[in-house]
Amino acid sequence: MYHCTSFAFDIFIIGIKKYATMEGENVIAERIKYMITLGIDTANQTLAIGVVEDKQILGQIQTNIKRNHSVTLMPAIDQLFADLQMSPQDIDRIAVSDGPGSYTGLRIGVTTAKTIAYTLDKDLIGVSSLKAIAANCVGVNKMIVPMFDARRKNVYAGAYRWKENRLETVLEDVHIAASDLFAQLQELNEAIYFVGSDCHKFISEIKEMLPDAMINTVPSWDIPSGVTVAQLGALDEPVADKQAFLPRYLKRVEAEEKWLETHTPGDESYVEKI
Repeated sequence: MYHCTSFAFDIFIIGIKKYATMEGENVIAERIKYMITLGIDTANQTLAIGVVEDKQILGQIQTNIKRNHSVTLMPAIDQLFADLQMSPQDIDRIAVSDGPGSYTGLRIGVTTAKTIAYTLDKDLIGVSSLKAIAANCVGVNKMIVPMFDARRKNVYAGAYRWKENRLETVLEDVHIAASDLFAQLQELNEAIYFVGSDCHKFISEIKEMLPDAMINTVPSWDIPSGVTVAQLGALDEPVADKQAFLPRYLKRVEAEEKWLETHTPGDESYVEKI
């Protein structure tokens, strides 16, 4: 079953217009090809993929259970294309959530998207996994703060607001102590709307430091949608170098942090980031 989420976004059209004169009148013949985008999000527990063509949502698969994305992602993509009676060659670009989030989940999604884009010579676009959650909150006229638990009382968070049907960034995505984030938000003195499935873990701190803030109560807004990732990706320029495209972890992996405790910063170049 597909769960489709409506989202306002610009129309991208590749068209060829031919002009001719017939009996003193201009006749315009148009051939229009609408951009087809595949969206992928495996940044956290949810696996979400979707295909959109212009404003039309063609299909989506979304699961929110603890499964290994490395096992389920490609079969899900194959199933979606089979259901749509499409081939991966039919798409024009691939949008993938590139972080922040689970290190393993991000690597799986980004590596899969890179492989498809490189093999089929398709455009590749990275989308913030936090922005993808914020984009679910259509019609919210407050500052939207998507948030993921990063353990040890830290979070991944950003801040966005709607402006003319587009999301603009208020605070860049960051890895930060939850208390420091709430202190920064206090200083902005704006109406705040928290979203994300991990927000409930910080309810007491939010109520104490930001008593007027709202916490999302729409379950579907707390998890990513492949359709939303695709729609956001349709608005951005593709990456220039697919091979060099990497996840945005925003924080070093624990093994790398421990290694740096006994080594000089700058010597860690031997670590290959994928």
